[in-house]
Amino acid sequence: MPNACVLLADGFEEIEAIVVIDVLRRAGIDVVTVGTRGTQVTGSHGVPIEADSTLETCADTNWDAVVLPGGLPGATNLRDDEQVRELLRRQHESGRTVAAICAAPIALGSAGVLEGRRATCPGTAFDFALMLVARLVDEETAEALRDGMLLST
Repeated sequence: MPNACVLLADGFEEIEAIVVIDVLRRAGIDVVTVGTRGTQVTGSHGVPIEADSTLETCADTNWDAVVLPGGLPGATNLRDDEQVRELLRRQHESGRTVAAICAAPIALGSAGVLEGRRATCPGTAFDFALMLVARLVDEETAEALRDGMLLST
């Protein structure tokens, strides 16, 4: 079973985090929410979340995917965190998936993993999550989830 880490920094966009976590778990992906500064994390709209773990605790874990939700100031907090940048560099250098939605690609740029690559900043959480399912599991699972959640194509 693939695994994924969703990094949560204070100020993360709640929809972009929760939709991704939910959709990936529906696909059978082992998702671990990781707080960058502890397990208590507050979203950009004041919603508190209890993360499964902390970046310090699982910094050396090998993830099939590291996912960064956007939101402000969450994306800037990710960008400015040296532990996050180091994790992103290791993930990228190993050829494993690094994904960021909305404002979060600024953290990828800060970590230097966008060199020679094109990036976009989509803010469509369901499409983003289903793209990750297609990459980590397969297209058929992503389409079955899309149909089951009554999402139009």
